[in-house]
Amino acid sequence: MIRTVAIVLSIAVCSTLYSQQPPKKSKVVEKIVSGVSKSDLKAIDEKLVSFGTRQTMSDTMSDTRGIGAARRWIKSEFEKAAKLSNGRMTVEFQEGMSPVSPRTPTSTKIVNVVAILHPSTKTPDSDRIFLVSGHYDSRATDDNDATSDAPGANDDGSGASAVIELARIFSKFDFRTTIVFATFAGEEQGLFGSTQWAEMARQKGLQIDGVLNNDMIGNTVCGDGTIESKYVRLFAQGLSPLDTGRVLRRMDLLGLDNDGPSRTLARYVQEVGELYVPRHGIKMIYLRDRFLRGGDQSPFHDLGFAAVRLVDGVENYDHQHQNVRIENGKQYGDLPKFMNFEYMSKNVKVDAAALASLALAPSAPKNVGIVVSHLAYDTRLRWSKNAEADVAGYYVRYRETTAPQWQGKVFTADTTMDLKLLKDDYLFGVQAVDKDGNASLVSLPAPVR
Repeated sequence: MIRTVAIVLSIAVCSTLYSQQPPKKSKVVEKIVSGVSKSDLKAIDEKLVSFGTRQTMSDTMSDTRGIGAARRWIKSEFEKAAKLSNGRMTVEFQEGMSPVSPRTPTSTKIVNVVAILHPSTKTPDSDRIFLVSGHYDSRATDDNDATSDAPGANDDGSGASAVIELARIFSKFDFRTTIVFATFAGEEQGLFGSTQWAEMARQKGLQIDGVLNNDMIGNTVCGDGTIESKYVRLFAQGLSPLDTGRVLRRMDLLGLDNDGPSRTLARYVQEVGELYVPRHGIKMIYLRDRFLRGGDQSPFHDLGFAAVRLVDGVENYDHQHQNVRIENGKQYGDLPKFMNFEYMSKNVKVDAAALASLALAPSAPKNVGIVVSHLAYDTRLRWSKNAEADVAGYYVRYRETTAPQWQGKVFTADTTMDLKLLKDDYLFGVQAVDKDGNASLVSLPAPVR
């Protein structure tokens, strides 16, 4: 602790603060986070459960049962949110067909229900996209069983409920970027809906700066009786399948194997989430997903987009992918009575804090460089000035190479900074921050002479 304080003091002494620092928290983000309602989340989740099953191949014609009724209801909820947006939110079904596979013996229509919130003013930032997702399909023990009850209260009624609730809250606010609220279908059969969306985004050249996927965020009791309600797990992989060849060699040379886009996003979510949702932890896991398993963040990550997954601190397999039944006195099935909506609401607040901060913040600084023209005992960073008029300045971030999270930051309104830290021992980054305190994702430096 003494060493860390000494480092911070030495940086502060050797650095000039060119203007007043922005506030630590954004009042708008605080208001958005406070809008998350436990009772609303419970009502949405129970409505999704009321459709009996949301299995991908279940009934599409009934108004009360099956995936068709569920998706039409979700669309109607998004349309209610859109009415609060002054015309900035659009809602649509996005359709595709599944391949024939062991989990879809016949090709099946996959329908994503998507709401898109646009900024009121067209700027270069309008093309940047942040996406929050959860899948609305569910399943019983047999993944081909399209008729048995599959309540899916937690898997993934909780994630779909989070997305619907966030669309309702966010529709009342104006953001710098575009925000996509996506409820994906076909997750249980093979990540079909999210794969279709990710591939469409790649083909169209969409600039997706971050994906927050919510899949099972409302359970606190493990199958072995362990209770965990104090944190949510945040899964994020360091490298993507696209990090090969020259890209991989460069990351290896600079020691950035732990700083790919998805893990950079995860650090942001953890830091911002713990700032705006105190006394609730975010536990970052250095994996793409649970061991040998997957979620709707995976197709985005595989295509090089920054994508992470939020999931319960513990899982209960008695209430996951199980037919509803009582066996040897034990209740099986993914039922609402096993949900902890207080815990779930805290996890959704983490989503809200991270998503709002990202969508309100300036773009990440460009052309960030670490000067290597000569050997030196300090480190010089430089970058290009952001184009946004409301940028107050920049945070220069630093951490030891073995540290999982950024350990400190220094504010400056300039575009160059000298730090009394040896670049052999530390990693660095730069964030742009606006006058309200909304900070961008971290940009990592490249060597420059």
